[in-house]
Amino acid sequence: MSITGKLIKQKTAPLLLLSMIAMLVLLPFAPVGVFAQEGKKTAAAAGAEGEEAGPEMAKDVFYWDENGDALLGPVSGPPAPTLVYPDDYGTYGNFQSRTLLWISNQQHLYFGSFVLAVPMFVWVMELVGVVLYRKDPKLGKKFDDLAHEMMKISLTAYSVTAILGGVLIFTFLALYPGFFRYLSGIFKPVMHIYALLFILESGVLYVFYYGWDAMNDGCGDWKYGHMAIGTLLNAIGIVLMVMANTWVAFMQSPSGVDAQGRYLGDIWKVIHTPLMVPIVIHRILGNAAFGGGVVAAYSAFRFLSAKSPEEKAHYDWMSYIAMFMGVLALIPLPFAGYWLMREIYAYRQQMGITLMGGLLAWVFIMQATMIATLFITVNYYLMQAMGRMPGYERYAPAFKWILAILVIATISWLTPHTLVMTPAELKAMGGAQHPVVGNYGVMSAKNTAINTMITTTVLTFILYQRSNVNIKVPWAWKGNIFLAFLFIGAELNILFLGIYGYYIPANVRIGLSVPQVASTLTCLFVGVPVNTKMLAGATQVAPIRWGKMSVRGAYALFLLAVAFTWTMAVMGYLRSSVRLHWHVNEILRDNSPWAFTNPLGYAGNINSLNVLLFWTMLLFVFWLSALSAKKAPASVEEAARVGKAVPAGSH
Repeated sequence: MSITGKLIKQKTAPLLLLSMIAMLVLLPFAPVGVFAQEGKKTAAAAGAEGEEAGPEMAKDVFYWDENGDALLGPVSGPPAPTLVYPDDYGTYGNFQSRTLLWISNQQHLYFGSFVLAVPMFVWVMELVGVVLYRKDPKLGKKFDDLAHEMMKISLTAYSVTAILGGVLIFTFLALYPGFFRYLSGIFKPVMHIYALLFILESGVLYVFYYGWDAMNDGCGDWKYGHMAIGTLLNAIGIVLMVMANTWVAFMQSPSGVDAQGRYLGDIWKVIHTPLMVPIVIHRILGNAAFGGGVVAAYSAFRFLSAKSPEEKAHYDWMSYIAMFMGVLALIPLPFAGYWLMREIYAYRQQMGITLMGGLLAWVFIMQATMIATLFITVNYYLMQAMGRMPGYERYAPAFKWILAILVIATISWLTPHTLVMTPAELKAMGGAQHPVVGNYGVMSAKNTAINTMITTTVLTFILYQRSNVNIKVPWAWKGNIFLAFLFIGAELNILFLGIYGYYIPANVRIGLSVPQVASTLTCLFVGVPVNTKMLAGATQVAPIRWGKMSVRGAYALFLLAVAFTWTMAVMGYLRSSVRLHWHVNEILRDNSPWAFTNPLGYAGNINSLNVLLFWTMLLFVFWLSALSAKKAPASVEEAARVGKAVPAGSH
């Protein structure tokens, strides 16, 4: 074969593979158009029989036209059934059916979130490796090996996710057949897409992982073809996640049906509920933060069990990369949460009151505890990680002040608006709201606290960046003054707006969150780039001593991951409980014996059980992933004898 023929084959093969997979991705969506055309033909045929014989039209429960009138749609399905216990509900021994479904659903969500997030990180790491390979092949290969190892963890977890998905389906069919029959009937036009995409994702995942070495030509065409497969893998995973969340959003804020729950023929209106977009954005960020925490915990696990300095150095570096990726998603997560709550208030004000100021208000205190734990742990980890950075002693005195700010913000963040008291205590205090402490339980204080915690975290990261370098740019003093004014000015603005919020009406006060967030994001998107620019040409005090992080830092990563896990459990409980006694809000009533809101103590116990079950299974996954690396120390010693550096646990 000629050289030209080889080049054509080399360049066209990845593109041909990408085109074939893209066609497979689009194939499942073709029947949706068929369903739509059949619906139009049916409506037209019914209309041809005469006006009186036309399809019955009904009002959508959510969508309105430009005149403020409810949109009409052709009735295309039966009404929501009136479920009867025990005919429409199953039981298993003396257990609450809802609790069994709760556990199976939460476990599937945990592993599903993990296998969705990790390929995102892998794709970013592989991209970084390709970009760096052109300038520094050794460093580029290091990032590529890191991405490959992350993918190996995900591959094992993917099998567990599939098994748990099967368990979840059987749980629905056995314990909630009436509800599952109605929901699957509403989403019938797209149910096959979910199944086909899941099968397709499995194939793409295995091609992506097992084709890694075969397609790894540094930064050549085959490598770009491999990255294209990774892009498709992430696209399929995100579509699957969005589809699953449309079911949750429909249960919480139904649309595309009438007041009786009858499907009105437009599947897009069923999918695009008023809460679908904020729920999906919140879930994507949450999954990414959770995935980063889990990979960081895996790295800490391998760091603590490492037998050689090289292996410790490798997993110390890997834990930092994973933690960094997770924090990138964690920082905007509270803002996405506020957006979701704002949309909930806009959809049903009573639902928002139930969450924030009523039955479930104390659950938000639990959630706030977890979020505060996340930010404090991230800062503590960075402080411990500075121990590997010679020269960090210059910034060590600032640690106690940073922790003090975080603790004060956390106290305000955790303070409830009202207290649970006996009648005598209520009478003695003169009301449910404490005259002093109660002032810190309103949103002005909460917004101020969380923005302060995020701003402080950004400052800690900037100090970490500077730990082992001497800045040499001639305008360093100007940059330091700018950064000082930036952070001090941002925090003063956050505090001022928080205090000012006490003197204006509540409907005006909510708008102050926008400039507060703007101050925080300015520190992130202006402060970090300016500091990075200042580091250009900086000299190292000494090389970073990877592998020298304290044991406390490794355990902090475990705490970070567990806090992520518990936070997800709390948020799942909130989203489910806010529907109260409805399977589908105001459409399909829950008539089982368990149609009540579980008390906080019981919910806390089940959440803790879910966390324990997940981490027990995940540690097993970690152990399986570590089996193939048992020969790593011997490989390192052999490489040392021949004078070559090989990353521990490389593939």
